[in-house]
Amino acid sequence: MKRTILGLVTLMMISSSGMTFAQSTKDQLKERQELAKATKKELGEKASKAARNEAKKLGKEDWKTAPGALPLDKQLDKSYMMQYQYDSDGFPKFIMAEAMSTGGNYDAAKMQALELAKQNLAGQIQTEVTALIESTIANEQMVQSDAASITRSVMASKNLISQSIGRVIPVVETYRVVNGNNREVLIRIAYSQEMAKNAAKRAIQKDLEQRGDSLHNKLDQLLGW
Repeated sequence: MKRTILGLVTLMMISSSGMTFAQSTKDQLKERQELAKATKKELGEKASKAARNEAKKLGKEDWKTAPGALPLDKQLDKSYMMQYQYDSDGFPKFIMAEAMSTGGNYDAAKMQALELAKQNLAGQIQTEVTALIESTIANEQMVQSDAASITRSVMASKNLISQSIGRVIPVVETYRVVNGNNREVLIRIAYSQEMAKNAAKRAIQKDLEQRGDSLHNKLDQLLGW
């Protein structure tokens, strides 16, 4: 009898697990279909005037897109839309950064431009965190020695922040042929403000830990993270 009950319970659990998996798969499929539909709709819509004007200007300078990529005006339109997205507190949702690089082939130039854009992004994050610390010192009267220690870590953390940055969103990717047959690539990327804050936090904590500073345990409380 016990074996029968145990078998029924196991069967119910397997059935429930299967239903959950099936529902999850169904939800994912629905989400992908909606995304594909939205993307198709976006492609059919006309880009904003500002995006069309910038694309026209870049076209005159011989910039073009790689085969299979979105038209340049649509890429620029997406970039503008992301720049004007704000969170509930009125702060931009994304940090934008761009860079150019030239190489003997497209892939090499693209990778270098992407790395430079991430360095640009890290510099912006570093600047914002420095401003946050200065504001905290002024408003909450943080102990000066603590503030100075964190500030030193922020100033030394640009490379660590760059390494802590996760997956960025390339929103504009264009190139032109220069100096014979070299490729000059322009990359514009977007990165979530929330993820940027977390990247900075990890970088500063790592620097503080490496210097043996116990402040990394107080970072959340001090900076409201």
